[in-house]
Amino acid sequence: MKKKSKKKFRITIYLVLRLLVIICMIGQIIRGNLYNVLLCFITLLLFTIPTFLDKALKIKLPSTLEVITYLFIFAAEILGEIQNFYGIFAHWDTILHTLNGFIMGAIGFSLIDILNRRKVFDMNLSPFFVSLFALCFSMTIGVLWEFGEFFLDTHLGTDCQKDRIVYNVISEKLGKNGEKERLNNITTIKIYSDKNQVTIINGYLDIGLIDTIKDLFVNFIGALVFSTLGYFYVKNREGYKFLEIFFPKLRDN
Repeated sequence: MKKKSKKKFRITIYLVLRLLVIICMIGQIIRGNLYNVLLCFITLLLFTIPTFLDKALKIKLPSTLEVITYLFIFAAEILGEIQNFYGIFAHWDTILHTLNGFIMGAIGFSLIDILNRRKVFDMNLSPFFVSLFALCFSMTIGVLWEFGEFFLDTHLGTDCQKDRIVYNVISEKLGKNGEKERLNNITTIKIYSDKNQVTIINGYLDIGLIDTIKDLFVNFIGALVFSTLGYFYVKNREGYKFLEIFFPKLRDN
């Protein structure tokens, strides 16, 4: 795809997604759902990330990576949260966290690679350490994402950290004198509140721990994939020139 065609495609994707978010926001305003209106507003702000990187930090995202970023933001906030794709599609959350690891790895990689190559900084990091930084940067963003989900669930009553039914539990809280108690093949659990009672057949309710660990694990996989690609790209930029579609660059002017 030629450079001009890539730019046209990127702009088209951006405008279409932005229009869809605005339409969604209007619909949520009519319904009076202020939380979803806020999500739409945040989505529109997140769409400005590539522009911010370009204007403020002089970092230019390749068209391919920029389109992936727009689609990721739209899939996470509008489709995932507002349209409940997280609940409708079993692996929607897993796919997005894996993609998040990949995208954040790209951003982290570009930051350290640009600094490493500029003469104003006295740095000469090996390809391994450049890739390691990208991996650590991506995982840090992944952890901050989980912190954000925990904060929203705790203080705003959301359910970002999805609950899960498990069938075996090991816990000191269930044992006597601090000893661990193991429950296997759990058949029924009853949960009482001041308003009602909920009965769960065949399983025990895990309140987000498994979801959090799974999210961090797949984030690691996405980050590791990009860091590995970055390692080979830095070692031989000409030989792996086809990977340039994923690597942000420092703008010349």
